[in-house]
Amino acid sequence: MALLTLPGVYAPQDDTALLADALRNESLPPQATVLDVGTGSGALALVAASRGARVTAVDISRRAVWTARLNALVARTPVRVLRGDLTAPVAGRTFDLIVTNPPYVPSPSPARRGPARAWDAGRDGRLVLDRICREVPPLLRPGGVLLVVHSALSGIAPTLACMRAAGLAATVTERRYVTFGPVLRSRQSWLRDEGLLGPDGEKEELVVVRAERPH
Repeated sequence: MALLTLPGVYAPQDDTALLADALRNESLPPQATVLDVGTGSGALALVAASRGARVTAVDISRRAVWTARLNALVARTPVRVLRGDLTAPVAGRTFDLIVTNPPYVPSPSPARRGPARAWDAGRDGRLVLDRICREVPPLLRPGGVLLVVHSALSGIAPTLACMRAAGLAATVTERRYVTFGPVLRSRQSWLRDEGLLGPDGEKEELVVVRAERPH
């Protein structure tokens, strides 16, 4: 599906495609409820809705909310899109499946506004990932699944440890190596200085972590 993206909204890329593949591989109960945290263009929300799920999408960016609503309208697919910070707009609700493609790129400082807010995530890339580990698990129903995509540069082991500490059974289910895009190419020297990248590193490993709440 060709998606529209307003200026400043994260356009679907390799990480979106990897997470979409994992989403398609999930077994969903009838009338499943799905939450897309940080929806951006709404790409993942639309994949879930195309499978018959009842989908809620959240983003802190007004432009992302408008974009996701527009794409759902063009696709004639029902998706409820809310504006807010991570899970705040759905407090007190629970879901069968939660998907998220959060900001995860290590950066000298977190972006507080503009397009970079969709990818910059502090010096270790975990500014939002650690919040997801804390705030998302309580929103899963028994047997519910969380799918999160991020870069190995921001640490796979900490994500698995955080999910397991929250009582979830967590594993890496998808991996893909992709060539650095413009953002990481511009930070190669800094990433090496931080010890996050070897001297010959020019590819990024993307992973999908699947975490399930026991019945």
